[in-house]
Amino acid sequence: MLNFEFCSPTRFVFGKNTESQAGELIKNHGGTKVLIHYGGGSVVRSGLLDRVKASLTEQGIPYVELGGVQPNPRSGLVYQGIDLCRKEGVDFILAVGGGSVIDSAKAIAAGVVYDGDFWDYWAVKAVIPKALPIGTVLTIPAAGSEGSSNSVITHEETLIKRGTGGDAVRPKFSILNPELTFTLPQWQTASGVCDIIAHILERYFTNTTEVEVTDRLCEAILLTMIKEAPRVIENPENYEARANIMWAGMLAHNNVCGVGREQEWTTHAIEHELSALYDVTHGAGLAVLFPAWMKKALPHDPKRFAQLATRVFGIENKGDDMATGLAGIEAWADFFTSLGMPRTLRELGVQEKDFVYMANHLMLRPDGTCGKYIVLTPDDVVEIYKSCY
Repeated sequence: MLNFEFCSPTRFVFGKNTESQAGELIKNHGGTKVLIHYGGGSVVRSGLLDRVKASLTEQGIPYVELGGVQPNPRSGLVYQGIDLCRKEGVDFILAVGGGSVIDSAKAIAAGVVYDGDFWDYWAVKAVIPKALPIGTVLTIPAAGSEGSSNSVITHEETLIKRGTGGDAVRPKFSILNPELTFTLPQWQTASGVCDIIAHILERYFTNTTEVEVTDRLCEAILLTMIKEAPRVIENPENYEARANIMWAGMLAHNNVCGVGREQEWTTHAIEHELSALYDVTHGAGLAVLFPAWMKKALPHDPKRFAQLATRVFGIENKGDDMATGLAGIEAWADFFTSLGMPRTLRELGVQEKDFVYMANHLMLRPDGTCGKYIVLTPDDVVEIYKSCY
């Protein structure tokens, strides 16, 4: 196990009707004027936004609003939010929505107190030293942004999608009410599940040895997702299944499962090119790409793949790690498909002519490669795209 530091200071308020505590929580964290940041019409139609506003009004906290966050959040709205916060003297940001809303809120929070262009952080030209405090009311379990220090933004002019992070943008509190996820369409629910699983797999495939504790934590969350996802597909208002998925989504990405081990994250980077260019739903893209990446990586460490197949899917290992690992990869592909996820890039509308462009658009090292668990060249990435086309 590698040396590490771990701090997860976010306060989590979990359960039914907890959104009514938003105003009190903001007040406890010193907020005196709030930007309520949200996405489309669902938070309005459901009455959630009105309940959140009522909670702030009850505490005497003024607020301004900025809606319109899209999946794969864009830089343009971030710039609008920064200008609005500065103009209105906002000192606290409340994100009401899923990971895209929270990621956008983090970018605004970092940009408001920065003299330069907020994109400097996402272009890795600077490290985020400070930001306005953030709170969240989560509506879509997927990205894990409600408990993480990470944020992913797409730059509209260049179509570059990049992530960055820092403890300065970890939420001060996150409200998690599973009931708010009851009305999610099956596609969003399944995409979120795939994103959560991918966050675990990016940590699980590591070259670091002797990491049994975090291996077992990863496997426990994967087993939970395999059990609970079909239950919410069958009954979207199954509170207990929704609750387990919501909490698993946070645990999958606040890094409790990733400490002390080298992490991978190449499949996420490969998928970011899809969602930047085609606006692909992130979890759906990952559902297609992860089995393809795993097949590419299998010869590097068959024993680890066999371990995952045996512990998570119960596949018997008859002394052939390669065959067992491959059976596990096929089990993941079948599971994603069972949730209604696509199996090929063609189903997502991706065009083969763009493979080379996307592969060369990745954030590559100076030697032109990417990846940690296995090292990939752009030609390798094109091969992965082709294998699942």
